[in-house]
Amino acid sequence: MRCIVTGAAGFIGSHLVDALLAEGHSVLGIDDLSTGRTKNLAAASANSAFQFLEKNIRDLSKGDLALESCDWFFHLAGRADLVPSIVNPEDYFQVNVEGTFRALQLARELGVKRFLYAASSTCYGIPDTYPTPESTPCKPEHPYALTKLMGEEMVMHWHRVYQLPAVSLRLFNVYGPRSRTTGAYGAVFGVFLRQKLAGVPFTVVGDGSQTRSFCYVDDLVEGIVRLLHSDCPDPVNIGNPDEITIGQFAEEIIKLTGTDQKVIYKDLPIDDPKQRQPDITKAKALLGWEPQIDRAEGLKRTYAYFKSLSSDELRQTDHANFDKYQIK
Repeated sequence: MRCIVTGAAGFIGSHLVDALLAEGHSVLGIDDLSTGRTKNLAAASANSAFQFLEKNIRDLSKGDLALESCDWFFHLAGRADLVPSIVNPEDYFQVNVEGTFRALQLARELGVKRFLYAASSTCYGIPDTYPTPESTPCKPEHPYALTKLMGEEMVMHWHRVYQLPAVSLRLFNVYGPRSRTTGAYGAVFGVFLRQKLAGVPFTVVGDGSQTRSFCYVDDLVEGIVRLLHSDCPDPVNIGNPDEITIGQFAEEIIKLTGTDQKVIYKDLPIDDPKQRQPDITKAKALLGWEPQIDRAEGLKRTYAYFKSLSSDELRQTDHANFDKYQIK
């Protein structure tokens, strides 16, 4: 298949690119490198079936692609993190909403056979039901969640009005090699591991009692590929229902690495769900998918990756980011 992946140099995007290439597909990766890293595409770049275009999705036209058609279009590009979206909502609306509109229009022009959109479990806000099924009402609590939900609604609208064969997946917490290691609020897995290797205290946002469910990136990519081969048009949760408190999670990393680590607790600057746990009944029934890699194994693989990085790549996490994003 001829594939396009936006956000290709990011954490999830780069793993998806690798998986598609391994299956023998050709891939055009698109990324403006505002948060993605070319290092993430090192293996892909050695493959003649891969091409890379450095471009902002909002400025992209069919003429930039050197493609007359495309089979699979994966739209993963977007702004992430909760608190920064409150500080700078305009940027999030431009990238996550306008960027998704541009991607949808390009997909129509290229006559894609399947369009996949990476939505977010944050669209549920603070739900009443755990584990949380797709039928739960969406009540976004911040601009990031709102813009991801607006993107999903556009995708579903294009499916109905223009018969674009599209599907949206709602991602719960994902971790693994190449995960982001900066920012004091998001990407807790990568941040903890980097703080551990840099010898600085863990930063826990909240009191540590909140629970999260972590899905290893290889499991996620397998779910994405299975969605491609399904005819499901409705949003689907992809995540690992195995939940753990953030405090326990920090203890697991300390145990794995074999040394003591100080933990610093920061107040939550915004309301945040005490739980985030997916109901994956739909994914099991429609896709025959469920996570295969348990947290112990996933943590071991992720830690091995971070230990392999150079000292320059392990520079100290910028803890000042948290203070920068305090909500007044």
